[in-house]
Amino acid sequence: MSIIQVENLTKKYIINHLKIGGYDTLRDKIADKARGFFIKPREKTPFEATEEFYALRDVNFEVNEGDRVGIIGRNGAGKSTLLKLLSRITEPTTGRITIEGRVASLLEVGTGFHPELTGRENVFLNGSILGMSKQEIKSKFDEIVDFSGVEKFLDTPVKRYSSGMYVRLAFAVAAHMEPEILIVDEVLAVGDAEFQKKCLGKMKDVSDAGRTILFVSHNMEVIQKLCNKGILLDKGQVLESGNIEEVATTYLTSGNLNNSQIEFLANDKESVGQPTSLYTENLNGKIEHEFPVGNPFRIRVQFEIYKRTEHFIIAIGLKSVSDIPIRTSYSEPCDILPGKYEAIFKYDDVMLASGNYPLVLGLSSFEKSFFYQENITSVQISEWSAVKENSKIIRNSGVGFILNPLNIIINKV
Repeated sequence: MSIIQVENLTKKYIINHLKIGGYDTLRDKIADKARGFFIKPREKTPFEATEEFYALRDVNFEVNEGDRVGIIGRNGAGKSTLLKLLSRITEPTTGRITIEGRVASLLEVGTGFHPELTGRENVFLNGSILGMSKQEIKSKFDEIVDFSGVEKFLDTPVKRYSSGMYVRLAFAVAAHMEPEILIVDEVLAVGDAEFQKKCLGKMKDVSDAGRTILFVSHNMEVIQKLCNKGILLDKGQVLESGNIEEVATTYLTSGNLNNSQIEFLANDKESVGQPTSLYTENLNGKIEHEFPVGNPFRIRVQFEIYKRTEHFIIAIGLKSVSDIPIRTSYSEPCDILPGKYEAIFKYDDVMLASGNYPLVLGLSSFEKSFFYQENITSVQISEWSAVKENSKIIRNSGVGFILNPLNIIINKV
């Protein structure tokens, strides 16, 4: 049964750009004051330009009762705008939203809280805003407080709470409202690991009770663990919807992440230097993107230095899809002359679990970076192949952040 229907949903904002002719220096200000004794001071002529910005454009989807829907996309894709429209915080420009049932929303830390009131008073205030009766709040009060873990500070004004305490109490109220639909933005990132685990458990309980959850997060591991459906937004439009595993894969492999060969655009020659290309390859030098578990691979970076540089370092970082650093390999500091170079990063002794590992590339001198870029491409590790039984595996769960200054060769081209 469909509990949420979104049809041709569009949200347009008008952005005003106010331009003032020029900027005054202190000397200009003094001169204008002096000139004002004799002639009328010069007048500024503001020029206002408007721009239409579509946060969402022609969005269509349905959510069934009991679905756990992860809404994902890059920053600025329209995720938070969509949740505000579903929560009726703002109205759409065009389109229609049909919702069956009571909605509880947790979009920002401390939503519906008054900073001067105590935690106890805010439980009743926030519960009332969310549509709970006074009797309902009283009956669930002890559960809310116990879940939040802020009992010791319950009679303290919430303006003295940390952001973590805010979100604990706010989530506890929203989660115990027993809504048909629970809408949660990225606010859980504020809480500590123990509380996040508790929140995820509570949302799973809500879902198991047949209720519906819409959850926005950049943490793909959490999204895939909690949700069964996914909606991928890009520039205000639905790029893909369906099974969460398929939608998450599309998101994680979008852009350059699935390219094994990257070419960089020419940079300003006034800078110290920049990379010109990056390749991922096997031991035979063949350019590849995917490597079986346990198989060695290479990352080859070609770069150009424009001026003599002391204490030069080039570094490659591997991270998990949820942005957890896995391994950083870097060259020994050296003095380098202008010219074209090639750095080969050898991953012979690294065992990574199957998955996708985005790359970070950095060039620096005296610990000051003059080039840094994340998510340039990725290394795809496929399922198990024939490997030694005693091989050590570094899994993508953030077990360790390893710095490796070895196995890097820099040659002048």
